[in-house]
Amino acid sequence: MQNKEVVIAPSIMCADLCNLEKSVREIEKEGLDTLHIDIIDGAFSPSMPLGIDTVKQLRKITDMKFDVHIMANNNEFFIQEMLNIGVEQISFHLETSTHIDRYIQLIKKSDTKVGVAINPATPLSVLEYVLPQVDTVLLMLINPGFATDKNEKQVSYAVKKVEDLNRLIKEKGLHTKIEVDGRVSLETIPGLVGAGADILVAGTTSLFMKGQSLAENKKIVEQRISEGLEKEETYHGSI
Repeated sequence: MQNKEVVIAPSIMCADLCNLEKSVREIEKEGLDTLHIDIIDGAFSPSMPLGIDTVKQLRKITDMKFDVHIMANNNEFFIQEMLNIGVEQISFHLETSTHIDRYIQLIKKSDTKVGVAINPATPLSVLEYVLPQVDTVLLMLINPGFATDKNEKQVSYAVKKVEDLNRLIKEKGLHTKIEVDGRVSLETIPGLVGAGADILVAGTTSLFMKGQSLAENKKIVEQRISEGLEKEETYHGSI
């Protein structure tokens, strides 16, 4: 179990949006290879941190893996735009998708990893038929796009939902990754990793916490991940 690698995916919308290239260089310097990019249409969620052209410009300056999370009502348009840019993974929301299989195949045809995202209160039962087809399930642990509301806390059932999904993946004999997004903080990381999370979207409550450097924050995040992996080993060893 300790061989498991947990990926830290810095959320670019939590970086310095006026100095994106500088932020990317700082992230690269810390040896992180995945960048989490939220594409929000302003309708699915009341926020629009990055435009398509900004992502195009980012693609020109870095070879980091782009992990794109689309929060939109018109998924196909944004999926196509991201495929044109050349990103490594695209996750789209099941809640706004009419033609889920079509989107999965569209992404797969481009040799891009495919993820499906679900809101906090959406039950895991919606994954029944799509789980074997996807590389990643992105669990939102706060309401998508409301990260600017500093009072919004991670949902109380966050760890249970990760545990339940982890169990479901193992029961089906799959290797689907679990990505968690929303107040993935220094406090909550051990519990989430212990429950089975593979990819942590890191924002203002972890990697970009004010008052410390990115390097200092990364060191603490890694310590929390280690604590979580020990928990996971104990947890799975006792089943």
